[in-house]
Amino acid sequence: MQYNNVTLAYGERTILRDISLSIDPGEFVFLIGASGSGKTSLIKSLLGAKRLQSGTIFDDSGRDIALFSPKELLQYRRGLGTIFQDFKLLARKTVRENVAFAMEVCGYSNYEIERRVPEVLAKVGLLAKKEKRIETLSGGEVQRTCIARALIHDPRIIIGDEPTGNLDRANATEIMHLLEDLHRSGKTIIMATHDETIVNTMKKRVIAFSDGKIVSDTKEGTYCL
Repeated sequence: MQYNNVTLAYGERTILRDISLSIDPGEFVFLIGASGSGKTSLIKSLLGAKRLQSGTIFDDSGRDIALFSPKELLQYRRGLGTIFQDFKLLARKTVRENVAFAMEVCGYSNYEIERRVPEVLAKVGLLAKKEKRIETLSGGEVQRTCIARALIHDPRIIIGDEPTGNLDRANATEIMHLLEDLHRSGKTIIMATHDETIVNTMKKRVIAFSDGKIVSDTKEGTYCL
């Protein structure tokens, strides 16, 4: 993934200012910075959800994502699994139903859904709780359901936007162990976080943002803000 001189604005406010960086396949990267510093906007631009004012973003095959047709953009996004802080699950549906619904809206057949859902739930340790409703689960179990949903397309890149922000320390640690397992399996992990303890413990690449600019980019880094 390559960013070349990317600038992005919301109305009159510039959020990303001439950002250039590359993320290699298989990396684990933390994005840190205060609220409004640009890290979430970087994620949205990676998803192709925001039009750039200037610059280019190339995917791992060297294609400019701004030039994708709607069909190509959909296919590109299937290579990205996204995990949100606020979960975005259907609280009164079961674990299985939430993951299945994400596949249904993408046009998967019933056969594919019945085969794939147990696979991803097993990966996150929730197969035994597949018929439990979301509203009955612990915070860690809810976020593991989100990770299962993010894995339905077997994406090469997992993006977490504050995925541990609403969790206690024990559940946050559990989620990070799971993301580390996915990283070891070959996934690229890109995670925005305010959690100093997680960043300092894991010693991954750390990219720090301030006022829409990259102010630090360190391998095996710590929370430097």
